[in-house]
Amino acid sequence: MTEAEALEKKQQQHKASNGNVLPEAPREDVFDHTYKEKEGPKPPSVIVWRNVFMMTLLHIGAAYGMCLVPSASTLTLLWSVLCFVISALGVTAGAHRLWSHRSYKASLPLKIFLGVANSMAFQNDIYEWARDHRVHHKYSETDADPHNAVRGFFFSHIGWLMVRKHPDVIEKGRKLEVHDLLADKVVMFQRKYYKPSVLLMCFFVPMFVPWYLWGESLWVAYFVPALLRYTLVLNATWLVNSAAHMWGNRPYDHHINPRENKFVAFSALGEGFHNYHHTFPFDYATSEFGIKWNITTCFIDTMCFLGLAKDRKRVSHEVVASRIQRTGDGSPRSG
Repeated sequence: MTEAEALEKKQQQHKASNGNVLPEAPREDVFDHTYKEKEGPKPPSVIVWRNVFMMTLLHIGAAYGMCLVPSASTLTLLWSVLCFVISALGVTAGAHRLWSHRSYKASLPLKIFLGVANSMAFQNDIYEWARDHRVHHKYSETDADPHNAVRGFFFSHIGWLMVRKHPDVIEKGRKLEVHDLLADKVVMFQRKYYKPSVLLMCFFVPMFVPWYLWGESLWVAYFVPALLRYTLVLNATWLVNSAAHMWGNRPYDHHINPRENKFVAFSALGEGFHNYHHTFPFDYATSEFGIKWNITTCFIDTMCFLGLAKDRKRVSHEVVASRIQRTGDGSPRSG
């Protein structure tokens, strides 16, 4: 058992009122070394042409939105940045660190905010996002990984959304322990009303606010704070799956592909410290260095200060130092 696994086992326990130690729900975000890919030829990729068409149309619209940026008012551009940050936090602080990894606990008001923000991001509902992300961690860089980076940059970035899932991804996803997600009322409410919530939060609100409050044209309001902002958040998230699995150093574990990538850390609000994150997936900061280059960690810390979040899980400096000595590649860390 590694240091991280030993620490995680300790962190998976809590005391009942009678003093007995009870286990929490089993973790599903730790790599499964027992998984073996099936021998023989790989199943052929089945292209989902509807998704190809929609992704192509989306990026054409976003490119047009970039052309409209000079004609947008300053308030509209500031609003676009705000919508980017809110929707990104719905993924990073919400679907990822809270619901996928359970790395901290959130109050109901914070959960509702993150659920709404996640709908603004429009990257599948929280339940599906968290389930697939746990599969990604448990079977990283294998056939059971939804966006297996071994299949190349394009596949891990966007191509995985344009083809049918590999049979192993479906099989492992069905066997995953997700009772915590099913028991979460915010997650289930968002899943039930996901489509109308996306229409409202991802497209209508970002477009309506600048048009109604300061007279921006609906044309610019739709293509810049709605469509362009949405596409940028998508690609920032996808870079974690692609670039952060290919380019950068591996100071914590050189046996795995995920890397430390500062550009991804900047664009994805702190999610680019990926070698650290895959080594210690339960750490709420996803980085050894806390809030540095890490807006999401700063947000979670602020929520804790305000009493809206608690129980942040963190890896001790001793465990990190030991892991660096044992499996790191000797390169400088990102701090």
